[in-house]
Amino acid sequence: MSIRMKTPPRMPPDAADAARALRARPAGEGQPSADAVVRPDGEITFAIDALNLWYGAKQALTGVGLEIARRKVTALIGPSGCGKSTLIRCLNRMNDLIPGVTITGRVDYRGVDIYGADVDPVEVRRRIGMVFQKPNPFPKSIYENVAFGARVNGFRGNLDDLVERSLRRAALWDEVRGDLRKSGLALSGGQQQRLCIARALANNPDVILMDEPCSALDPIATLKIEDLMRELADDYTIVVVTHNMQQAARVSDYTAFMLTDEETTGRLIEYAPTETMFTQPADQRTEDYISGRFG
Repeated sequence: MSIRMKTPPRMPPDAADAARALRARPAGEGQPSADAVVRPDGEITFAIDALNLWYGAKQALTGVGLEIARRKVTALIGPSGCGKSTLIRCLNRMNDLIPGVTITGRVDYRGVDIYGADVDPVEVRRRIGMVFQKPNPFPKSIYENVAFGARVNGFRGNLDDLVERSLRRAALWDEVRGDLRKSGLALSGGQQQRLCIARALANNPDVILMDEPCSALDPIATLKIEDLMRELADDYTIVVVTHNMQQAARVSDYTAFMLTDEETTGRLIEYAPTETMFTQPADQRTEDYISGRFG
């Protein structure tokens, strides 16, 4: 199924002002050194180039450029306000839903610029699912939570099989198989988060974005989500925002460190294989952050 459409999206009214501000910035300002951003091995799911984003007149991302590997876990780390969540929402055009947002640069998903004029953002979000910080099950049964998106997208197969398969992939089936008519809101926090993951999987995505998926969970529920992420990476590209350095070290294959300072907002500082990032960082600021000296 194509992600393209014929009707171009309307540009935000302040796009021209944002573009002028971008042109006024000296070339290369705020960019990481060449040896601080690696190119992942193997296939690439996202190629991000010179990505800038403004909320009205406030810039939140500045010249971000990196490539995200297919069927790997990539972690985005950095202090609060550095643009991690903004960046992850750029990967499936969730920021389009916020009034006054302006975006320049490219986000190529498997060779297609998802911000191209002929791209359908609804199809982008179907292929690139998202799990949010706080579990947000629908006020429906467990079964209907999983089946809802498939129905909306015109699924014609066996819904019972789809629900079971999605719940199994989310490591939740054995816990709820006898209570599928129970409200999703009656589950524990960790179970609700896995239900949201099952709901995303039911839409047959290629990518799963996770914005601090464990921040509201206890350690046992967090461990289950982390184990699930590693299992899902066999079949899906996963990008996760986390403030937990130990979590990033445990679950991710690659890590991107972002920072906002007095001069530049939403800046990529370093991007490398996780083991390299945590043992031999290329930038002193990365070492200071992961060692707890700031942030």
